[in-house]
Amino acid sequence: MALPDSSTQSDEELIDAANTGEAAAMRALYFRYRDWVYGQAIRVVASHDDAVDVVQDAFIYFFGKLPYLRLTSQLKTFLYPVVRNLSLNVLTARRKVVPLGGEAIERIANGRPPVSGHHEFDDLIKDLAADDQEVLVLRFVEDLSLQEIADALSIPLGTVKSRLHRALSHVRVLLANQ
Repeated sequence: MALPDSSTQSDEELIDAANTGEAAAMRALYFRYRDWVYGQAIRVVASHDDAVDVVQDAFIYFFGKLPYLRLTSQLKTFLYPVVRNLSLNVLTARRKVVPLGGEAIERIANGRPPVSGHHEFDDLIKDLAADDQEVLVLRFVEDLSLQEIADALSIPLGTVKSRLHRALSHVRVLLANQ
């Protein structure tokens, strides 16, 4: 099956079309975001099979919101809590916690986005609260703005700022002690 050429259509346009039942728009949204959803899921569940299941469940949920879905932010901001909750459900079912993936420690500690070729920092952040790890990853790995993180997690902007500050302070202290 050939993929629809959706490169010129915005997410909003595709969602509007999907709301009318246009299957090509739904396929385009799926193919546009499936790798991103998989990346979020694999970071948490650390299992290809489980991540594929999360992708499937996330899109079932997403398409279940049609035909009444109205996009008020980036689609990633809408999808993130869905993927997060589904991934955490997988971990709960397994009764096992998997640490988040790593990034370039020095760049994150200095409040800059990581670059490619980075190394793992799971050991460095393993003692951070899960909420602090999550905000750190959303800000520097996913490059979401602070407001987008607040929207995705349904928490106040001030809470995002305090969690990020606490996480960065922790990373800086650990780097200074190395």
